Amino acid sequence: MQPVVILYAVLAGAANLLGAVAVTARRRWSPRALQKIVALSAGFLIAVAFVGLLPEALARHGESAALTVLAGYLLVHLTQHVLGRHFHFGEETHEVSPLIGVSALVGLMLHTFVDGVAIASSFMVSSELGFFVFVAIFLHKVPEGLAISSLFLAAGSSRGRAFGAAGVLALSTVAGAFVTQLVAPVAEYGLALSAGVALYVGASNLVPEFQQERGWRLPLSFLTGCALYLAAHALVRA
Repeated sequence: MQPVVILYAVLAGAANLLGAVAVTARRRWSPRALQKIVALSAGFLIAVAFVGLLPEALARHGESAALTVLAGYLLVHLTQHVLGRHFHFGEETHEVSPLIGVSALVGLMLHTFVDGVAIASSFMVSSELGFFVFVAIFLHKVPEGLAISSLFLAAGSSRGRAFGAAGVLALSTVAGAFVTQLVAPVAEYGLALSAGVALYVGASNLVPEFQQERGWRLPLSFLTGCALYLAAHALVRA
């Protein structure tokens, strides 16, 4: 068991709580600022998946890794958009039913569990890859925490329960890191599973949140996220 892995998982989970505080403490995020965060994190996350996670997974397990990537992608699709069909990243402004809030939470729990798997399995490869994966996860967890807590508020829940929903996601992340270090098959295929989840979250959850907006600032934020990872990756490899 690596304490540093659990520490990073806890810090990543704290980003869920940070997003929840932005809602439950009655502080409003600027919609434009939130979109920039989402765009930046989408670029960083997709770059991590393609350049960091996928090559390592394929080098270790070949075709079976590709199938695991696909399984991770499909699993998140089924949980987020079958169980939690109303979910989107950002603050919820429409009234929804309590069932929608709970179903979104269940769907996101799988995603956040795999966040923990991604952090732990990446650190097993190298501390550099682990740190980059942590940064990518931290960035998208802030709007994720904001989204789930505002969804609970829109469903009529108390602010305490809304914050608690984000806390469940944070704990799920830590649980993923624990399980990965204790269960060999999860550690073995964690990179491939994480790559599939990262690709889904980046391309299917985050990018649609800003791709309809006009102007150059959001696409530039997205490209900046990609460039930040590529530059850091190149520096580490130099």
